[in-house]
Amino acid sequence: MEPSMKYIEGSGGARLFYKDLGAGRPVVLIHGWPLSADMWEHQVVALVERGFRVISYDRRGFGRSEQTSGGYDYDTFADDLAAVIRATGAHDASLVGFSMGGGEVARYLARHGREGVRSAALIGAVTPYLLKTDDNPDGVPGEEFEKIKRGIRDDRPAFLADFAKSFYGVGLVSRPVSGEWLDWDFQVAMQASPIATLACVDAFGRTDFRRDMAAFADVPTLIIHGTGDKTVPIETSARQAARLVPHATLVEYDGAPHGLFATEAQRLNDDLLRFLA
Repeated sequence: MEPSMKYIEGSGGARLFYKDLGAGRPVVLIHGWPLSADMWEHQVVALVERGFRVISYDRRGFGRSEQTSGGYDYDTFADDLAAVIRATGAHDASLVGFSMGGGEVARYLARHGREGVRSAALIGAVTPYLLKTDDNPDGVPGEEFEKIKRGIRDDRPAFLADFAKSFYGVGLVSRPVSGEWLDWDFQVAMQASPIATLACVDAFGRTDFRRDMAAFADVPTLIIHGTGDKTVPIETSARQAARLVPHATLVEYDGAPHGLFATEAQRLNDDLLRFLA
């Protein structure tokens, strides 16, 4: 282990890699699938420069964290987040979850309470429920998640390279991120354990957070989502979340894809800084 590498013991003793940069009021960033804390590059720079302490960590099985054989469920993820907050002493923290990271925020608040939490932001988040069911008609059909898992099993590198294009809204004409960014994204995604990459498809795709959303009741909440998001459709996620958390501020980015932390980085940074202030 390199001397500069920092680790926290998560639930069950799993080693979780984390970064702790800057000084001031803490902001905890929880990344999306299938990436790592490195996805927050633009946000970390902006937040640190504006005087915030920024804590980000790699979810178990991803990035530099331990590739455990199990524990890829949201109760465990929430307990891992609790371990990060406890170990870093991040009191009066703002929790910012992107995509499946929004599930960690919801389950953490429901499971551990809001003590020590100042506010929460859900960015392109899977909350409250992604799966299409009789009582969630705007959700994603279960077969879509099975197709993702088949793609990972058959040829994970090919699947991840193709997935990234939709993730960032890259098409024949549209180039919201560079080819070099896509190459970097691929390298980060391939760091993850194939077991974790597979298991988390079911975790983020089939976990129902609708009851968890009540835990946001007295927490200032910002919800940001792109209307062009083909990975996490806005109707079953952000718009439904805003109905379940009536006091939340919902901001829709017209036409923006899922990976808006990169494609809309400046706008996202500005909105986050206004909310955190």
